[in-house]
Amino acid sequence: MNDSNVLKAIIDGVIEDVEKRSVPITQLREQIENAPKLRGAYKSLIQPGMRLIAEVKRASPSKGELASITDPKMLAAKYQEGGADLISVLTEERRFKGSIADLVSVRSAVDLPVLRKDFIVTEFQVFESRILGADLILLIVAGLSNSQLKDFYQLSIELGMDVLVEIHDLNEAERAIEIGAQIIGVNSRNLKTLEVSQKVFESILPELPNDLVKVAESGISTREQVALVESLGANAVLIGESLVKAGNPVHTIKELLNR
Repeated sequence: MNDSNVLKAIIDGVIEDVEKRSVPITQLREQIENAPKLRGAYKSLIQPGMRLIAEVKRASPSKGELASITDPKMLAAKYQEGGADLISVLTEERRFKGSIADLVSVRSAVDLPVLRKDFIVTEFQVFESRILGADLILLIVAGLSNSQLKDFYQLSIELGMDVLVEIHDLNEAERAIEIGAQIIGVNSRNLKTLEVSQKVFESILPELPNDLVKVAESGISTREQVALVESLGANAVLIGESLVKAGNPVHTIKELLNR
């Protein structure tokens, strides 16, 4: 597979999987009434100091298998104990070995807001996320048209969820700001080639408006890297790989955040 097709291949797989479980939107609207009460992701991220979104992540397209994670609830509880502010749960099955069941079980085990980390490319998934109790969902600018980005964002907000709008360059930053994004994630991993570059943080974070919550994503595994993105204007970091590989995530979180 050509490098530039990684993102497209993932999205194609997601659409196939969504079609298998899709139901009419009218049915979803009815289910919303019984959806779990939301916990306020934005409120957690605007607290003073560096905030942490800790990720439950079994695998990735770039690294393959990362950790077996037989008990995601236990891992999430450790993250909470260590001082994480949000828990991110991968629900994409093919490349990340995640599941909706992981999201549901993690949410039941912690008091923190939960991010549904997936490739949201259909209206169905937005409704589904709310029904599952996702407090925050991910919208990746690179994977969506302008109309999709705007529509999914507005629908998410209407349903009460917060949205992490992910960007990789300044053009995407403009698109995110245009739709009124309050939480912008700067991903240092190129989703077409899967390469990570710290230069992405250096070129984008200082350019973003100060009234936004700015999240640094990918390639962060040391206290020095956390301090660097903080100096560039990040309010939060999203960390997965180094935490799932850590023998003691509680200790690792305290070390990363210098607490």
